[in-house]
Amino acid sequence: MPLSEHDPRVHYKRKLVQGFVGVLVGAGLLAAGIVTRHVYLEAAGAAIVLLSLVWVLITWRRHAARVRPVRAKAKLARSAGPGEPSAALTRRARLMERMEERWRRRQEGDRRM
Repeated sequence: MPLSEHDPRVHYKRKLVQGFVGVLVGAGLLAAGIVTRHVYLEAAGAAIVLLSLVWVLITWRRHAARVRPVRAKAKLARSAGPGEPSAALTRRARLMERMEERWRRRQEGDRRM
């Protein structure tokens, strides 16, 4: 079995191409129906275009949902070397330190921020 059969990116790209081909076929049927004045061709073309666009939209959203978390994890892993915290964690730690300092000043009576 080739590796591409198990790669979800290949699967989603194939479905996207199929959806776009469906849009083109539906648009052709719609145009043919308009030229020949056959309502059933127009209706079939419009239905195929609509269903193909829904197919493409759903496929694209599923593909993006699978790709984004993987890319985010890879970006965090690259930004932090071994033994050092990532940039997002240090930013969060600095924010927490500032908030704790403000809270401590408020409790002591210093209203300045």
